[in-house]
Amino acid sequence: MTEEEHLPARPSWDCRVCGDPWPCEPARARLVGEHGQVKLAVLMWDFLEEAARDMPHTPASDLFDRFLRWTQ
Repeated sequence: MTEEEHLPARPSWDCRVCGDPWPCEPARARLVGEHGQVKLAVLMWDFLEEAARDMPHTPASDLFDRFLRWTQ
């Protein structure tokens, strides 16, 4: 990991670099470039489940929008 990598800070799941909700735009671009559409959706579903455990009061629809909707 380098300082420039846009990775989540847990338990908030905000980006460690820019502070935006993760996955931020730079993280999304990197993830799209590294994974095919199906693999990306599965990976993001795993992140959604982890985030749901870290942020139990966040509505499921918000988590879906944040972690999965953009992968379509």
